[in-house]
Amino acid sequence: MFHKFSTDISDIPLPEKFNNPFRYTPHRLSLMASDEVRTYISEKEEWQEELKKGKMFGVLVVRTQEGDVGFLSAYSGLLDGKNSHSYFVPAIYDLLTPQSYFQTEERNISLINKCIAEIESCAEYIGSLSLFEKEVEESQKILSDFRKQMQESKALRDSKRTSSNLTTEEEAQLIRESQFEKAEYKRLNKRIKEREEELKIDILRYEDKIKSLKQERKERSANLQEWLFRQFVLLNAQGEKRDLVDIFYSFNAQIPPAGAGECAAPKMLQYAYKNNMQPICMAEFWVGESPVGEVRHNGNFYPSCKGKCLPILTYMLQGVDIEDGGDHEVPQTLDVVYSDDYLIAVNKPSGMLSSPGKTGGESVEEILQKSYPDVKAVHRLDMATSGVLLLAKDVSTYKVMQQMFASRKVDKQYVAIIEGKPQKNEGVISLPLSSDYANRPAQKVDLENGKEAITRYKLLESYYHEGRICSRMLLTPITGRTHQLRVHMAHQLSLGMPILGDELYGKPDKRLLLHAQSVTFIHPMTGERVEIKVSSPF
Repeated sequence: MFHKFSTDISDIPLPEKFNNPFRYTPHRLSLMASDEVRTYISEKEEWQEELKKGKMFGVLVVRTQEGDVGFLSAYSGLLDGKNSHSYFVPAIYDLLTPQSYFQTEERNISLINKCIAEIESCAEYIGSLSLFEKEVEESQKILSDFRKQMQESKALRDSKRTSSNLTTEEEAQLIRESQFEKAEYKRLNKRIKEREEELKIDILRYEDKIKSLKQERKERSANLQEWLFRQFVLLNAQGEKRDLVDIFYSFNAQIPPAGAGECAAPKMLQYAYKNNMQPICMAEFWVGESPVGEVRHNGNFYPSCKGKCLPILTYMLQGVDIEDGGDHEVPQTLDVVYSDDYLIAVNKPSGMLSSPGKTGGESVEEILQKSYPDVKAVHRLDMATSGVLLLAKDVSTYKVMQQMFASRKVDKQYVAIIEGKPQKNEGVISLPLSSDYANRPAQKVDLENGKEAITRYKLLESYYHEGRICSRMLLTPITGRTHQLRVHMAHQLSLGMPILGDELYGKPDKRLLLHAQSVTFIHPMTGERVEIKVSSPF
């Protein structure tokens, strides 16, 4: 499980602190360990078909009690249908152990599923359903025909009343006819409902059994899931032990999501702690094709997932000296590029928030509020994106500008540097987006439930940079979804070429090379055309 580096590392200084798993640039030792893992898995022919579909691997550089520096490795989930392979650290809890409580209870749940399927496909049940549906259809037609007949009879009675003077007896007869028809309709409706209830008896016999089995399945599944989470007893650097249920409840009073504890990072840390190894640095990288919806590129490094791993790693790294993973330092003064009685625009630096948030220091809004108490951003730029940010100085202007952005009456243009050269010099990308809740703040392509997201792109130039071809792109977002430009550039269903420095969808670098270079609109108060431009710093 513990691997020494195949090349001499004596001249490589160790990092002073352990890298923040949710925001990091891989250390040289992590890069070397990752290369060795890639070499190892590339030689396993029996895994290649599975690896093509995509899998996350991790490396953890450690120091043993004897002072030797090497690395551990792990994969997320299963590999070749197994939790354990000799090269990788074992699972925290191997739920595939034969005859274990988990396997036994899973078989019981599978038997319940089989029983439900057998009932739902039973010829007698299907026949009863078909007969009931046919009876309901025919009954509705009978009632409809009777109501039509009643309407015709009523029209005839009304005609008699208006066309001649009826005697008292004749009027009474018409009333009796109306009352009889109404009573007959009630009797017919009652007979139909009684017949339907008779047919329902057989159906309910089956459905009650299905309902009972589904309830049993639900209870067994919930109990099994909690039992499983209780088996994941995790260590931290302080020698403490807690199971997943306690960890997630203490972190945010949540229930652990499915798959919690099965990612690479927790596996490696658990093995290191159990074997008295000191964690030095770690990295996780993707191998194979990208999953549907998400952005993953073969060979790229990615932060640990927040949905499953943030509570776990926050606990497991207690007692470890960690880099803060903070954002780049940015100036706390702003470059104002436009200002009038109603609006103000600044050239927001990369690394600064548009509006107040939990991290990132003072935001643009907070800085400007010292001079304009009611100022508020009318749109957003990602923290890592630089360029034109427009703000309103009062509430009324803010509401009007918000509506203009919502109705697409404001034109925005961005400049970005992407990896590679697109096949077409220009085009339109239309891929709907939704939040990737397991990897916040990342977004994903969601063809079923995502919100419409449209981007127009144009190739400005292509050139070689540090041995690779890159392209300068002009991007025009038609819609304004979170991370729209970043996902549209990186996703395999569009260009598949991440923006340089994109730590979520590509590779981290000094900064994200995305810049909002212009905002153009008709001023809501003066009626004049306003174009605010800021040249790209890259």
